Order: sequence, then structure tokens, then C-alpha cells
Amino acid sequence: MANTTTEFDTIAAISTPPGEGAISIVRLSGEDALPIAEKIFKGRDLQKVASHTINYGHIVDPENGEVIDEVMVSVLRAPKTYTREEMVEINTHGGIVATNHVLQLLLSHGARLAEPGEFTKRAFLNGRIDLTQAESVMDLIRAKTDRAMQVAVNQLDGNLSRLIKNIRQEILDALAQVEVNIDYPEYDAVETMTTKMLLEKATMVKKQIEQLLATASQGKVLREGLATAIVGRPNVGKSSLLNYLLHEDKAIVTDVAGTTRDVIEEYVNVRDVPLKLIDTAGIRETDDKVEKIGVERSKQAITQADLVLLILNNSEALTDEDRTLLAATQDKKRLVILNKTDLPVKLDEAELQQTVAPENIIAISALTATGVDQLEQRIADLFWGGIDNSQSTTLVSNARQIGLLNQAKQALDDVLAGIKAEMPVDLVQIDMTRCWDLLGEITGDAYQDELLNQLFSQFCLGK
Repeated sequence: MANTTTEFDTIAAISTPPGEGAISIVRLSGEDALPIAEKIFKGRDLQKVASHTINYGHIVDPENGEVIDEVMVSVLRAPKTYTREEMVEINTHGGIVATNHVLQLLLSHGARLAEPGEFTKRAFLNGRIDLTQAESVMDLIRAKTDRAMQVAVNQLDGNLSRLIKNIRQEILDALAQVEVNIDYPEYDAVETMTTKMLLEKATMVKKQIEQLLATASQGKVLREGLATAIVGRPNVGKSSLLNYLLHEDKAIVTDVAGTTRDVIEEYVNVRDVPLKLIDTAGIRETDDKVEKIGVERSKQAITQADLVLLILNNSEALTDEDRTLLAATQDKKRLVILNKTDLPVKLDEAELQQTVAPENIIAISALTATGVDQLEQRIADLFWGGIDNSQSTTLVSNARQIGLLNQAKQALDDVLAGIKAEMPVDLVQIDMTRCWDLLGEITGDAYQDELLNQLFSQFCLGK
């Protein structure tokens, strides 16, 4: 990708959330950013101030001389800017009216309203970042845990980019060697040597891609959250557990069975694992019309959940409804929680261990918080599943990257199958080249305009 700045028109947008606040930022990027800002700014000459300085003044409507706001204006000269273009950021007092007025003045004096994600799109097209880094910008904005934020920061720093580019270079070196050997076929054993080299390279690259794909489920959950259904009979403590994990009384807790009538969804951070907690209505046979709808939604939540927290009442013997829930969740990733350990034990845990692994049975008291730490640790252990949970671990985190890695792996499988079938080297080379191209799509070294439009349309306006 070229590192020279591509010429675009000048765009403007509000980069801070709408509403009241201490400061709002209106952003300009493009060749005419400074001249356009200068038309509505009264203060120092922005075209003469040093780059990366912030300058006090007022935004004034040139038509009538009306002062719109007292502002601080940052001047950022190319190429050391977010977009590698001339940029101006106007810091106004936070408020819808003043901020919109400033934006409208910029638009009426030569700027164009930016499309969603267009600033980041220009950063990509101007060679400042690649596609994995561009995607990490939105991941950073949407991060729900410290770990998710760190993964996004690692990608923004180029960790995944460098890894992918190193793999592509390995493939390119192999393809170059194949071309040399094809050009000098008169040497004995060239075909055998070339095939052996391709076999070793394809095997090595496939292993690297598989290591990345092994992190895919964790990366995707860090990005989107782990859908976790809290299920059980009425009045076993589902809402109490939800409230404890949330550290607030979100769900109503009473001694009356059937209090929770609908599904409640909340995000919570458990040991750096973002859980999308779903507190469901107690599952039981009922004639109550409203409760019956809640029960059906609870059953649907079990089907869609990535993780099920099945709560049983440790102070009561297992019921037929408990056994039905155990059977309904046996094919799901689940933890069975024995709640109310602060009361006398009546549940037969030996019967439970016939169908549930002991390490997946956690005894707690939601009332006194006993055992909840062990529950949180077990959730974290299940999630990471042997993946190194260190700050430097590179994770792939979105469906586009995962899909392309799977296609690249398939191309390498075709290379290995071709070698095994003793196909000609030039045919095997085609699949190796396809792997190289697919990896290039991850970083954006190869891309289509439709992909860029779709990807950046998901960004915030002004980012």
C-alpha cells in the first residue's frame, strides 16, 4: 500500500457524543481544512501557527458577525495526523446548539459532512493503518472489559498486522523459490526439492494459522460478549445471583415464586470475560398466561446461550423439573450452581455427579456471596480454555478475519493434498498463491471498494 497521501475533499463532523457535556469536538480533515476553519475563526492566523498547537479564539458567523462560541482550536499539519491530511479540531463548549452551529458554518464554507468512519477510512487509504488496525479502532471504542481493550490496543499497535505480514513473507519467499526452480528445470531433482520445500513451508504456515484460529472463539467473545443464560426453577436464586454479579439490584427478588416474568439482559465483567447475562423466568408448568410466555422465552434463551448457569436449590431434593433442566442443558457448555448453601443441605450431589463433571458443580450462597469467587474463576477458566491470558497475546476477534483465516487454511490443505497426490508443482503453486492473497485481504493489502464501504459504515460518525 502506498504511503503517499491521496487527495480528497475536506470533510467535517462532530466527533463527540450528542448531548450536554463539558466539551464537544468538531473535526475537519482535508487539504482545505485550515482555510475553511480560518473563515469562521477569530483569533490567531491558523495558517501561520505551529503544527500540533491549540489556539484560543472565537467562532464567528461571517455573515452577521455573531459570536457563536468561545473555543480552543487544534491545528494538526500533514502528514503527522490521524488521517495523514491537514486536520483541525475545534473544541467548543459541550451542547447541541453551539456544536451544531459550528458544524453548519464549516459545511456552508466549503467542507462536506463526513460519512460514518470516513476519518478512519482515510487513515487506511493514506497508508497510516491497515484494515486490522482500522477494525481495532471500533473494537477499542466498544470494549467491555480491560482485556478486550488491551486486545484492541495490541491490534491498533499492529501486532496482528505484523504476524500476518510475516506469514505472507514466508509464503512469498517460497513462491519466489518455486519460480526460480521452474525457470531452471535442467537440474536433476529440482522437482523433488521444490515439492519438499513447499511441503515444509505449507505445514509451517498452516500451524501458524491454526494457532491464530485457536484464539478465535475467545477473541469473538471479547468483542461481542458471552451470551450467558441463568436458568432454573422459580425461586432458586437466579435473580439474586444476577444482582450480585451486577453489584446492583437490577432484578426483583422476593420469596414469591414466579416474580421474574420476562428475560432481563445485562453486561457484566467477570475476570476479564464480558458476559451478556440473561436472567430468565423460572421454568415450570404454569397456567398463568404472562408467566407462560416468560417460560417459553427462557427455553429459547437456553438454546441461544454460549454458556448456561443452571441453578439448583441446595436446600431441597432434586425435583423432576430440575432433572428436565439438566437433560435440556446437557449438550450446552454449562455450570451447575448449588445455591443456598447457608441453609441445611438436602440435595443429593452424588446423583448430580452421574451426569455433571464435579469441576462444573459450584456450591454458593447468593445471599452471603459464599463461593461466588470460585464461580467467577471457573467461568474464566472455561472461557480461556488453555489460551494464554497475557497482555501480549494476539487474538483474532471478528468474523471477517476469522473467515479469511479459515479460507487460507483450506488453501494450504489443498496445497498439502496436491503434494500428496503428486500434482505438478505449478498447479500446487496456485493454491499457495491463493493463501497469500487471502491473508492480504485481512490486512487490506488486497481489498474491494464494497468491503471498505461495508466495514467503515459500522463506525461512529466523526471517527
